[in-house]
Amino acid sequence: MTERSGYRIAGRCLAAMIAAAALVAGGAAREAQAADPIKIGFGMALTGGLAANGKSALVAMKIWEEDINAKGGLLGRPVQLIYYDDQTNPATVPGLYTKLLDVDKVDLVVGDYGTNLLAPAMPVIIQHNMTFIGLLGLAVNSEFNYPKYFAMIPSGPQPKIGFSEGFFEVAKAQNPKPKTIAIVAADAEFSNNAADGARQSAKADGLQIVYDKKYPPSTVDFTPIVRAIQATNPDVLYVASYPPDTAGMVRAINEVGLKVKLCCGGMVGLQYASLKTQLGPLLNGIVNYDFWSPAPTLMFPGIEDFLKKYQARAASEGVDPLGYYLPPYAYAYLQVLAEAVEATKGLDQDKLADYIRSHTFKTVVGDVKFGKGGEWAKARVLQVQFQGVKGGELAQFKDAKTQVVVAPSDFASGKVIYPMTGAKQ
Repeated sequence: MTERSGYRIAGRCLAAMIAAAALVAGGAAREAQAADPIKIGFGMALTGGLAANGKSALVAMKIWEEDINAKGGLLGRPVQLIYYDDQTNPATVPGLYTKLLDVDKVDLVVGDYGTNLLAPAMPVIIQHNMTFIGLLGLAVNSEFNYPKYFAMIPSGPQPKIGFSEGFFEVAKAQNPKPKTIAIVAADAEFSNNAADGARQSAKADGLQIVYDKKYPPSTVDFTPIVRAIQATNPDVLYVASYPPDTAGMVRAINEVGLKVKLCCGGMVGLQYASLKTQLGPLLNGIVNYDFWSPAPTLMFPGIEDFLKKYQARAASEGVDPLGYYLPPYAYAYLQVLAEAVEATKGLDQDKLADYIRSHTFKTVVGDVKFGKGGEWAKARVLQVQFQGVKGGELAQFKDAKTQVVVAPSDFASGKVIYPMTGAKQ
C-alpha cells in the first residue's frame, strides 16, 4: 500500500466517522425537538375584579395540563401552559398576547375569561393569524367576524339573544302571560350585549318595555334604582350585572320588596359559591342564567371526575369550592383544542380552525359543535331558579333541589315557581 493510498483510506474513515457523528447528532437534535413542550399561551384575570373566576379557571386548566401529560401529551410532546395576569384590565391584554406570540413563541393560544378581556386580544390574534378559542365571551366576534375564532360559551349562533332565550321561554310559558318588562344593566360591554339581546326578545314576544336604563359600574347603592323600577310596576325584570352590583341588586330587591313575577336573568355572580352563601335565602325565587348545575340532566361523561379533582384542591388554591360555573368550560375548551391538534397531526392554524369548525367534540360539558361566527351551533344557556335555600350553608348548593333548572326544556330538572314571591315563603 502506498503512502497516498493510506491517506485516502484514513480520509475515508474520518469522513465516515464525521458523517456517523452527524447522523447521531441530528437524531439527538430531532429527538430533543420532539420532546420540546407544546406551549399554550393565554392571559387570565388573577387579580382585580374578575380574579375569583380567573383563578378557578386556571386551576381547571392546570388539571387538564396534568391529565394530558399523564397520557403522553400532544403529538408525543409534553404540554406547557404559559400565562400572565391581565389584572382584569383590558388595556393590558394586547401587550400580553403580543409577548406570548412574539417573545415566548407559544405554539397555540386560548382566550382570557370574559367579554371585556377577550375583545382587546382579537386584533393581536388576527394579526398573527392564530386559531383562538375564547372563554365565556358574549358576542365577541360580532364585530371582528374572524373565521378562526371560537366561543366556549353556550349562547348559540345569535349570542345576544341566545344568552337570555331561556329566561323569555320561562316568561312566555306562564298563564297569564306577563305583559310588561323592565331592563336594567351595568354600562359595560358584556351587560350591554346581554341587555340588547333581552330588548330584542322582549319586543319579539310582545312585552312592553316600561323601564330601560343603564347604571355606572361604580354604583354601590341600588335602592334608588329598584324603587324607580317598582314605580313602573313591571311583570318581569331583566338584570344584566357583574358580581359586585349583582349582590347589591339582590339585597335592594329584597329590601324594597320588589313586586315582580319573574326576575332576573342575566346576573353574573350568582353562580359563585361565595355569593350564594352570602345571600342565602335572599336568592329564593330568582331565575338566573347558569352554564352548569349538579342536575341529573347535566351529568355528562367526565364531569364528575373533573369536579372531584377540582374540589379536592380548591381550598388550598383559594378558589370557588364548588367549581360549577367556569372551571368545566376552562377544562373543556382545552379538550377541544387538544382533539384538533391530534386529529390534524400538527399545529397548522388553518387546519386546526377547519377541524374545529367542522366537528362535534365530546367534552366534560357535553357535546360541543360550533356554528356561525364560531359560536355554538345551538344555544344551551340554562335558567336556574333558587328554591328552598336556607341560611348560608355551602353544602345545600351541592344539591340540585336548591338550583332547579327550569330552561331549556331538554335539561329541565323541575318546574318554575311563578310568581317568584311563592318561592319566598
